[in-house]
Amino acid sequence: MTTVAIVLIVSVFAFAVLGVPLAWSLGLSSLCAILTTGTISLGMLAQRMYTGGAVYAFLAIFFFIFAGNIMTYGGLSKRLIRFANGLVGHHTGGTSIVCTLACTFFAAISGSSIATTAAIGGMLYPELKDYGYPDDYAATLPAVGGVLGIVIPPSVTFIVYGTTLNISVGKLLFSGVVPGILGSIALSVMCYIFAKKRNYPKGEKMNRKEFWKVAWEAGPALLTPLIILGGIYSGLFTPTESAAVAVIYALLISFFVYKDMTLKDFGSVLIDSSISTATILMMVGLSKSSSYVVTVSGLPETILNGFASFTDSPIVILLLINILFLIIGMLMEANAAIVMMTPLLLPLMKAFGVDTIQFGIVMSFNLCIGLITPPVGICMLMGNQLAGSKLSAALKAVAPMLLMSLIILMLITYIPALTTWLPGFLAE
Repeated sequence: MTTVAIVLIVSVFAFAVLGVPLAWSLGLSSLCAILTTGTISLGMLAQRMYTGGAVYAFLAIFFFIFAGNIMTYGGLSKRLIRFANGLVGHHTGGTSIVCTLACTFFAAISGSSIATTAAIGGMLYPELKDYGYPDDYAATLPAVGGVLGIVIPPSVTFIVYGTTLNISVGKLLFSGVVPGILGSIALSVMCYIFAKKRNYPKGEKMNRKEFWKVAWEAGPALLTPLIILGGIYSGLFTPTESAAVAVIYALLISFFVYKDMTLKDFGSVLIDSSISTATILMMVGLSKSSSYVVTVSGLPETILNGFASFTDSPIVILLLINILFLIIGMLMEANAAIVMMTPLLLPLMKAFGVDTIQFGIVMSFNLCIGLITPPVGICMLMGNQLAGSKLSAALKAVAPMLLMSLIILMLITYIPALTTWLPGFLAE
């Protein structure tokens, strides 16, 4: 049966190379593997697709995406930028630090790395250029800041991972808080160091009255993640219910507080959110069929036995897993990688005593790094396109930030408390 798994994995990459969309690549590869066995019913493919997507918790994916898009159209990004500018814009390299903080704030609302890079980058690139930041460096800032959207709650990737394993989505969301904050602080420090070294200018300091006005305007938007996490922590609502609450709150803010959103915008937001959700669910459903074929093939046991014969050290195992997912993150979309690889590697993680929550955040952080590394690196490509820089120059500029990301990855890998401490306060 291991041959079946090999056929599945090879065909996935073959279809991807041919330019077939990833979701369909997963489905077609599952079909190839099933035809190879001759023992697995074709009806099982459809059944697994249906059961993979027919999960109540997946409603949260649509609602979080919907809420994020509403806030984007509702003038959220410009208010967050103004607030961040009031906090740190007057320091050395202030504009670059503003970009980092604005990405952090926006990611905590949208839950999307791509949306964060596009929204914040699109608004700040002109200002970065006005202050003399080179195009290659300007391209990297919102790209690296944007990838925090995968780990900072609310995170669609965490929802996919949690429902795949039927574990607490609420705990997973809380597990991303500390790594997300660490990433934001580290990136801000690097921006300050680069600015000192390269003599980037300071921004203008707001007076107290102006700052409090900006803070008051940004306040309703900044309350969004607090409402989501606070509601979950207090037991007022589940993660899925919190996503619905986020939508209602976003609508009230966008229509009645900020008043930047129109009924025409609402229609566009609804269509965009539906398309994004359908894409993810299609990918998840087809990935479920692929993971089923892999599971029945006996490949997870083969991997477990192979690693066990190679080493009995959890330290070495975690290092190898990190290397594996860094490579996967360069080639595959995060949600598809989560659904496809989790059934393969979870038995190995359990055998070596790795916490399920910790494994989820480690895997997600690796995939988050993949968003700024070639050949896929969609956030890096988007940032480069918006800044109009040469890709080779942008990749060179992002190298120190990649190194910083790898250091944080090692910290959350080998210090489990960084990811498990905060979720430990959340009741089962």
